[in-house]
Amino acid sequence: MKSVAFFTNKGGVGKTTLVCNLAAALAAYNKKILVVDADPQTNATQYMFQDSVLDEIYEKKSAYTVYSMARPLSQGKGFSTDNVFRRSHSFFVDVLLGDPRLALIEDTLAADWNSGNVRGLRTTYMFRNFLLNCGDYDFVFFDMGPSLGSINRSVLIGCDYFVLPLSIDLFSIRATENISSWLTEWKRRLTLQLSSISDHSEIEVPDLEFRLRLLGYVNQQYTAKRDPRGERRAVKAYEKIMREIPDAIQRSIIDEHQPSPEHFDYSLGAVPNLHSLVPMSQTSRKPIFALKGSDGIVGAHFVKVAEASDIFHSIAARFLNNIEALP
Repeated sequence: MKSVAFFTNKGGVGKTTLVCNLAAALAAYNKKILVVDADPQTNATQYMFQDSVLDEIYEKKSAYTVYSMARPLSQGKGFSTDNVFRRSHSFFVDVLLGDPRLALIEDTLAADWNSGNVRGLRTTYMFRNFLLNCGDYDFVFFDMGPSLGSINRSVLIGCDYFVLPLSIDLFSIRATENISSWLTEWKRRLTLQLSSISDHSEIEVPDLEFRLRLLGYVNQQYTAKRDPRGERRAVKAYEKIMREIPDAIQRSIIDEHQPSPEHFDYSLGAVPNLHSLVPMSQTSRKPIFALKGSDGIVGAHFVKVAEASDIFHSIAARFLNNIEALP
């Protein structure tokens, strides 16, 4: 099992759309996927489930959610061991449902991070412990909010890899620099805290290594057109920034945090602006590439759905290649 966080320190880049559609594309490769909705906005959960499930979360508060998993530890009762996942029958993945109440855990995680004691480290490794019980899956994906807060820190400390979804603008490039700075600080603080604990077995997590590595990035939300050879290319307004992204990631993240195999390609692909297909997908609670006439697809939209299928399955193939290539 490999755990992958989808994260960037910038909102509105289409992260949840990427997470859910890539998970569905990998499911078509017969991979068993668990999606953890670790964003208190619960966008992934709202995307993949009908209103009856959302009613269990928001109104009845009867569903088992990521908050249900996190709450016992925050109350000093230990790690949760009875996790319950919900099947998304349209995306063909399992989901640990999101919950707005997860935001209530933020202050506890922040206070424990600053405590430097065993309890603080146990909550810091909350998601690493959770992943110990996910061995039946090929991949566990984490959908996350755009903050550099304590919930996301705990997720990133727990994961093997992260994927950067990037919109084509200067703000996304600056966000990679912020991520790099915070990763450096988190690793420093974590090493210091671990060194102050004589018996690591008290943390009750067997593997405490900070092993997070960049798996790749995906350019998103840009305008594209076909060139004379029929290849999809970004229009000129986006091309200059798009050319700057590989060097920015190389400088800020790769050179600073990880060695890479020779000629390794961190670009997993690109998702241009899919316009009305995205809200149609959200309304239908289906992957974009699974939309049909009954979902409102008409005329030229069928071509766009086929293109979306090629895009997400191509990203899935590169994702699998990178997983295999990184040591």
